[in-house]
Parts: sequence; C-alpha cells; structure tokens
Amino acid sequence: MNAIARPAQLLAETARQSCGCNFRLHGRDPQLGLDCIGLVEHCVKAAGRDIIAPNGYAIRQGQPRQFAEFMENAGFAVLPQAEAMREGDILLVRPHPVQLHLLVRLKDGCVHAHAGLGKVVFTPGAPSWPVILIFRLQEG
Repeated sequence: MNAIARPAQLLAETARQSCGCNFRLHGRDPQLGLDCIGLVEHCVKAAGRDIIAPNGYAIRQGQPRQFAEFMENAGFAVLPQAEAMREGDILLVRPHPVQLHLLVRLKDGCVHAHAGLGKVVFTPGAPSWPVILIFRLQEG
C-alpha cells in the first residue's frame, strides 16, 4: 500500500495481511494471536488511529452499544445495518443469539478471527450472519 492510501484502505489491507494469524481469545498481537476485537484494534492502529479496545470479556456476552462506544471513541461513525458496506468498514454481526462478532469488510468479502478454525480468515462474499451495526472510519 502506498503512502497516500486512505486510512480505510490501510485498515482493509492490514486485515487481508493478517489472514493466517492464530486465533487467541483476548489476543492483541498478530505474532501471538488475535481475536475479533484484537484484529480490529490491529487494523485500526495500522490505519494511524488510536483505539482502546475492551479486554477481559467472555466470548458470549456483550451488547451492541458496548461495541459502538469503543468504535466511536476510535473515530468511527455508527451506521445502521441497512447502509451499503464499503471496504474498510467494521461489521458487528450476530453469529449466535448470545454472541457478537466483528468482521473487517473488504471489496470482495470479509476478514475475521475464526475461533473454530483457530486463525484469522478471509471469507468471500457477503457476511453469512446478520449484520447488527456498521462502523465506518471518519476520514479527516
């Protein structure tokens, strides 16, 4: 990625480059492992933004508002799920009735930390889980 790339492009490219990293609950270092929040934190920092992501949570808990608060603090707008997704958006999805999960949207799919596969993966196409919120990095 060149030096004039937009932050959303840097975020998306970092996500793509993170594919293959190990999954680790509460993981914040791509060398040691990432969970979905750690992946987002890593990508947002690579895009030149500060983010203080929560830690010490259970895998099956949380409310959308908690995710919205830390994403807003990192300079993201919170959009309804009906908004058209763009590369570099962060998607809050519900893979299970009591679980929330974060994905990074690319042009051709999404990147996320997959606990079942034990690594960060790329999934082509639209998300297969219901999208609850879309977080878009505010540029400027």
